[in-house]
Amino acid sequence: AWADGEWYFLGACEPEPVLNLGWFNAPASRAMLMHTRAFGDYNGPEEVMLRTSNFTEINLIDNYGSSSRIDFRIVDTKGNPVNGGRVDFKIYNYAEFCTVATKYTDNNGATFLTAGNGDMLVWASKDGEYNYAKASFGKDKLVTIQLKADMNGEHEALDIVPPAEHSNTPYVSDEMRKENDRRKDVEDAIRNAYTSTFLTKQQAEEINADAAKYLVLSRGNHRVITEFLNLHKDNQQRALDLLASLSFKDLRDMPLNILEDHFNAPSDQLCPRVENEMVILPFKSFFANEAFNKKQVAQFQKDPAKLVEWVKKNIRLNPDSKTLRIAQTPAGTWNSRITDTRSRDIFFVDVARSLNIEARKDVVTSKVQYKKDGNWVDVNFDNDKQETAATGTLVLNYTPTKLIDDPKYYSHFTLTQVKNGETHLMNFEEGQVDMGGGTSWSNTFKNGAQLDAGTYLLTTGTRLANGSVLADNRFFTIEPGKTTTIDLELRQSETEVSVIGSFDSESLFQKDNKQVSILSQTGRGYFIIGLIGVNQEPTNHALRDIAKVNSVFDEWGRPLVLLFEDQNAANKFKADEFGQLPKNTIFGIDTDGSIKKQIVAQMKLQDANQLPIFIIADTFNRVVFCSQGYTIGLGEQMQKVVTHL
Repeated sequence: AWADGEWYFLGACEPEPVLNLGWFNAPASRAMLMHTRAFGDYNGPEEVMLRTSNFTEINLIDNYGSSSRIDFRIVDTKGNPVNGGRVDFKIYNYAEFCTVATKYTDNNGATFLTAGNGDMLVWASKDGEYNYAKASFGKDKLVTIQLKADMNGEHEALDIVPPAEHSNTPYVSDEMRKENDRRKDVEDAIRNAYTSTFLTKQQAEEINADAAKYLVLSRGNHRVITEFLNLHKDNQQRALDLLASLSFKDLRDMPLNILEDHFNAPSDQLCPRVENEMVILPFKSFFANEAFNKKQVAQFQKDPAKLVEWVKKNIRLNPDSKTLRIAQTPAGTWNSRITDTRSRDIFFVDVARSLNIEARKDVVTSKVQYKKDGNWVDVNFDNDKQETAATGTLVLNYTPTKLIDDPKYYSHFTLTQVKNGETHLMNFEEGQVDMGGGTSWSNTFKNGAQLDAGTYLLTTGTRLANGSVLADNRFFTIEPGKTTTIDLELRQSETEVSVIGSFDSESLFQKDNKQVSILSQTGRGYFIIGLIGVNQEPTNHALRDIAKVNSVFDEWGRPLVLLFEDQNAANKFKADEFGQLPKNTIFGIDTDGSIKKQIVAQMKLQDANQLPIFIIADTFNRVVFCSQGYTIGLGEQMQKVVTHL
């Protein structure tokens, strides 16, 4: 937020008493990059990372933590400078090296970046050639990357270290904190008054038993869904089929005019969504009834490649390929006849579906496809002929361990296809975020997965408790009609669990209105203590992480003691919002804050008010694990510790 001539930051939805304060102050100080896109030709004091015809990308890392600059030089296979080379700056997250910024080299093959003092992977490419290097900000001054024509078979282990934590937390008095808490209680009351109007299962069944689940999931949009169903009592099945095609998000905010448009259009392809674009204007009835003459429609339906040709001929691409690709509506693309590649893809699928041609944007590969004679055909707007890409089979070999018996996609490994030298993540099913499910080694790759022929990168990673990552990159090729077998290797730290502090297991807390000791509730042995902040995002994230691996803690059999700050917080807590917590979970109240004070002092934590705080300790008063604040993969981190114990 811009105020009084300066930029400030604030949390997205959790109000604090002052600016430049959020639950993320500490983790943000460990960030590699903080950047934002200001619309237009912004001209401020910040480092400009990219300037395009519709936005200016600026670097704000110094607002959050310490940083350093590295200069990069990109050369071709002969050592000559590469002009206009694409340089993607990648940070390890969700088991992939994710592009967080892109720059382009000048006539000398040079560019630069200022980032947090940690490690980043830098990927350079041009005209199908590519290569990468690890850059350590704060250490490296100049990094040279020489492009290669092919990296098939190359393999490298990478230790990725994040910046050190240097949290800069502004002062907040007790009075300011109390006033902020009062205001949040008012906000809770306003929100709860609204959510109490949402339909219960029983209420929904009384309105329409067949559509009850959609009415419940629609939450504040239930009146719209009810009206839509009432309008079509003569054809309830089509109405139900349309509702079944909607995501949870769309059930909650899809307006009536959009639902009516898709219901009334003469197409059986009901779903109004292609990917995650905004669906804000009707289009299906227009494309079905008005946009084309009957002869054109018949041609497109007989051979959808004719529709591809029509789009190529009539929809022009914005020549500035670096612009921000905010999806236009299909109606907007039709009216302007100029768009970007993403909006063109969405436009094609929406038009095809409007004409009752099955079409999609494949979830895994992001390829645009239409169905002809029962087969999916790839759409390539650069080719004259549309055909399906050749495929091969990928088998990943993995030996289950006690620690990780079934590696998860996005948690332990990912696959990235290298096309024309650039990276394209394979977007396999993630499942409910923080709640388990999704793609794993055993359900997708153990017996082989069909993928397009081409060059791929297998990335694996093990995140350590200190935030570092033991990563591994392996390039390989899938050939048409053949099976490629690759070892899935997860690197592990050879360092055993060590004693890192102490905690008095005789410490008291309140349980059922009585003062009891930790020891009296846990018995001899190891235990986990969690000091939690109710309705705070870092705590919510941590509890979902723990629920995600609850079977591990159940098998371990040791107690998890969750302590609230006070009775008011305990009253607000709803355990069923986080999945199934471990069976041996004990709830209590750290009445006078003495347990928190002890842990903060013993573990030398910088901020006494930052929650949650988790420790693993034993009744000999030895602490072997400690985590404070927002932590990625907390459940799995603790799983690794207890497995070693």
